[in-house]
Amino acid sequence: MKPQEKGQTHNGYRRIIASMTALLEFEAVARHGSFTLAARELGVTQAAVSKQVKLLEENLGAQLFQRLHRGIRLTGEGQALFAVMSESLQNVAAVFDRISEGSGEQELVLSTTATFSQLRVMPRLSNLRASMPHVRLRLATQMFTGDLRHHDVDLLVRYGNGRWKDGEALHLFDEEIFPVCSPAWLARNGVPASLEALYGADLLDADATTEGWITWPTWFRELGEQPPKLRYGLRCHLYTDTIQAALHGHGVALGWGRMLDHLLASGELIRLTELTLKPREAYYLVVPHGRDITPTVRGLVEWLRD
Repeated sequence: MKPQEKGQTHNGYRRIIASMTALLEFEAVARHGSFTLAARELGVTQAAVSKQVKLLEENLGAQLFQRLHRGIRLTGEGQALFAVMSESLQNVAAVFDRISEGSGEQELVLSTTATFSQLRVMPRLSNLRASMPHVRLRLATQMFTGDLRHHDVDLLVRYGNGRWKDGEALHLFDEEIFPVCSPAWLARNGVPASLEALYGADLLDADATTEGWITWPTWFRELGEQPPKLRYGLRCHLYTDTIQAALHGHGVALGWGRMLDHLLASGELIRLTELTLKPREAYYLVVPHGRDITPTVRGLVEWLRD
């Protein structure tokens, strides 16, 4: 290509893309789903962001957002522009990251619940460093299942049916749930002779904070039992606290097998009975729309599956 032709191409870009500032501010609004949050991130006023987006819409001759009574929603044109902007900015950011740090390392922001982070990710970090030394992981731990439209994350672990509109779900593993206790509790109390005997054990439970979460009453019902009002030794808001209570010998908890496999393998927790519940839901790694499923992403899937 001749130098003049290169210049003509670049001039063409400037003619088509009137304002990079408007594009960046549009991307922030679309990612947050809010003019207010975008303005806060960018350090400008909401009015300034709104003006830039309006100018962009006028330049394109298309509406990018539906202005609703209680928020905004991307139009079809807005979704198409956001998808390509999101992917392009991620690529630019990755190059900036590599150049500025002078290394071939890649940082990935992985969003998980506290339970998944503490019980599944942390015990396997050394395996990640050994198998994928070029990846630096940054954990974005949330109380509940995250929303890719409102969080600056690269990948998200979810538990559910695998059908979500904000990304492509890659199956990690299914789950099974069964009673667990510490060796100390088992030595003091023995194995309950029946499910009815389990009703009266020192049951430990966690609040049902996410869709699909299984508590003791649900577990018994799914096995065809109708338990009376259960007597709990301790109830916790977080499942991780419930497991800590079980480790300290305070009672019997529901063990989510894929979260506790390292504790079961080490003997710190013991499976109390062969009775088990296999939920319909499973764990997935969700990749946002507009992001490629790269070999690195597939490597993370294999690592999380272990």
